Amino acid sequence: MARVKVFDTTLRDGEQSAGVNLNRLEKLEIAKQLERFGVDVMEAGFPASSQEDFEAVKEIAETVRGCSVTGLARAHHRDIDIAWEALKGGAEPRIHIFLATSPIHMTHKLKKTPEEVVETAVEAVAYAKEKFPFVQWSAEDACRSDLDFLVHIIEKVIDAGATVINLPDTVGYTTPDEYGRMFRYVREHVPNIDQVILSAHCHDDLGMAVSNSLSAIEHGARQIEGTINGIGERAGNAALEEIGVALQIRKDRYDFQTNLVLKEIKRTSDLVSRLTGMMVPGNKAVVGRNAFAHESGIHQDGVLKEATTYEIITPSMVGIDSNRMVLGKHSGRHAFKDKAKELGFDLNESKLKEAFESFKNLTGKKKEVTDEDLFAILTDTQTEREDLAKYRMKAFQVQYGSINRPTATVLLTTPDGKEVEKANTGEGSVEAIYNTLDDLIEGDVHLMDYQLSSIGRGRDALAEVHVQLTVDGQKASGRGSAQDVLEASAHAFLNAVNRTLYQKQKVYQKVQV
Repeated sequence: MARVKVFDTTLRDGEQSAGVNLNRLEKLEIAKQLERFGVDVMEAGFPASSQEDFEAVKEIAETVRGCSVTGLARAHHRDIDIAWEALKGGAEPRIHIFLATSPIHMTHKLKKTPEEVVETAVEAVAYAKEKFPFVQWSAEDACRSDLDFLVHIIEKVIDAGATVINLPDTVGYTTPDEYGRMFRYVREHVPNIDQVILSAHCHDDLGMAVSNSLSAIEHGARQIEGTINGIGERAGNAALEEIGVALQIRKDRYDFQTNLVLKEIKRTSDLVSRLTGMMVPGNKAVVGRNAFAHESGIHQDGVLKEATTYEIITPSMVGIDSNRMVLGKHSGRHAFKDKAKELGFDLNESKLKEAFESFKNLTGKKKEVTDEDLFAILTDTQTEREDLAKYRMKAFQVQYGSINRPTATVLLTTPDGKEVEKANTGEGSVEAIYNTLDDLIEGDVHLMDYQLSSIGRGRDALAEVHVQLTVDGQKASGRGSAQDVLEASAHAFLNAVNRTLYQKQKVYQKVQV
């Protein structure tokens, strides 16, 4: 079987999704899970875009050893130099350089002639090759590029030292047949194409990203790019979990293998969904909550008699197991630590103590503590900044009735250690809390979006809230979970505010290149 490499861009293209704002610890946690998932290449970010992105890419490159870590760069010396400083400590440093090749991009965005574009691409690749053993070059908007020009520039960048050539469907425009034909044409007409790996990167604007990616594999691509849950710019990217399962289930058609550990799919999907705040639709293939639900009586009868009548993917294949009670109020710290490691978390002593206390608090309120509950506790604890002066909620109370205006009272500890308390009203309980918090927090705060979901099922399920807001014009996202919806709402609000505080408190050191 031919091997297809998996290039994950959740931390770069995925983070470009509207409303997504991951901090350094969250990116690192996702990176470690992607390593467990078995990706071959991990695009950790765009190092030259900001100092915080540079630091996150650098830490990921120095932490992750089981796969190659890469970063995006424009065809500029400065971008390439900064990427090298961020990535040189990685196990297998590589760079991803992009430059547009379609007439519409060259004319209106780059304002360059085709000859100038070729010259820029060749010079950038040659410069990067002096530092990086692996250089990936992407022909941005390849699907709307002239094929003969594409052949010409690809030949030149290969001669300059490129080791991977990516032909992205940047705007999600193409169809499986067209995309496959483009790969075939390139393979047949670029004389030195055997010196590189061809890669496919598809967007989902017309809902064909996964189909286009599979077509590319059939026509010569040996690296496939995408994101977890298909998140990304606009309508998103090809969903890697769908491609991985499709290659496994349809081996009769796709005689290819990957290094993906399919049992890690559910855990990876849940982590990305939780940290980005992008909920997975119930009908999402492979990881949606309805992917293995059978409502129809005919379907239920068939599955009970023989699962394969209506179920082509088993839940266990993607890591979905029964949500049994794993720990209880009598469980000790050692058992909790072992379970945390089983779920993929390696906490230091301070974090372990904090997570264990949260677990013990939950066991006093819930009859059953599930893997999903523990996953939420551990994720919140692991990704919480310890080096941040922040607002902390000490207590809150809400008075509500069908004939009374909701009133909230909140007691906060401010970043400078003072305790402040106020009360305010709202049309509903959440609005009353948010109006009160707004009064207590310095700055102009505006709520832009609010999402409520549950972790697990049942009347005692944890509530999870994701918010997007602005503080003095700066956008931030936040999340909070608790058994009480109002408490979760307050935590999410403060989490977002504290993120903006971190940005203000952070003193960046100038990147030396």
